[in-house]
Amino acid sequence: MTAGGAGARRRPGVAVRRRPGAAARHRRRRAVALAASAALALLVGAAVGAGASGSGSAARRVVVVPSGYFSRIRAIAGSGPGSFAASEVTAENAAIDRTLAYTPVVRVAGSQHRELALTFDDGPGPYTPQILTILRRTHTPATFFEIGIEERYFHASTSEIVAMGDPIGDHTETHPPMSELSRSAQRAELLQETAAIGAYGAPFPRLFRPPYGLWNATTLALLRRYRMLMVLWSVETDDYLLPGTQAIVHAALAGARPGAIILMHDAGGDRSETVAALPHIIRALRSRGYRLVTVPRLLLDNPAPRDQDVAAVAGEGG
Repeated sequence: MTAGGAGARRRPGVAVRRRPGAAARHRRRRAVALAASAALALLVGAAVGAGASGSGSAARRVVVVPSGYFSRIRAIAGSGPGSFAASEVTAENAAIDRTLAYTPVVRVAGSQHRELALTFDDGPGPYTPQILTILRRTHTPATFFEIGIEERYFHASTSEIVAMGDPIGDHTETHPPMSELSRSAQRAELLQETAAIGAYGAPFPRLFRPPYGLWNATTLALLRRYRMLMVLWSVETDDYLLPGTQAIVHAALAGARPGAIILMHDAGGDRSETVAALPHIIRALRSRGYRLVTVPRLLLDNPAPRDQDVAAVAGEGG
């Protein structure tokens, strides 16, 4: 989202007509500016000369830069410590921690702002590059829940998601129903996936989505140990059933409301209908005044309610 700058700009090749006397005033202002620049140059030159003669060393070049200018540029454009992007990640992680303080699982965020999140499961896969192209073209953030074994074939998409700055959550290594596994098997499913995405630049995930919406007390205990928040969904598009492009669009829009988390899939089968539906979903949501954000940003702007009706999605989707 960008805001338009104020004030008219002169277009190349278009003459600007000034009022009577404007040209004279323009020449006077320019003369004053040139005189000020010349005076500044003399002061800088004198300072350089004094430093050189006092030390006996060769005169050094002095560059005068507005205080804090480059640090501000780095903060805006960079991604390292102190950058705007790093500050955003820190704030979003803090929002996840605040959420974990009162609930281990989130299905929907709050309704403080007209925001919602698009999420994609089961990737990366052969359709993921098309999904990413649409998201880049429309400047749409999203959250991905990836399967570890897919990285050996489609890891280029994981690297691209990382470069785009979108979060990648844990969706296990092999997509099993977690509630049917032992503690050691569940732990392996979690950590093998984190290692798989970590090999391609993704940080240790703060979010987890259980395959098929199935989990148990052991799952929650492991997530608490690794400081992961379980993220379910409030809108199921059923795109994995291949119901048709229009049906996917209708499902996404019908369930849209502030704080909603919309579930779609970028892999795990034929996802051509999802690819076709996505631009329509994005355009329609924005026309209704929604801002599309990642799940961490959604929780930062719209703290989740304590009461999360998770029973409704158990054994569904994912």
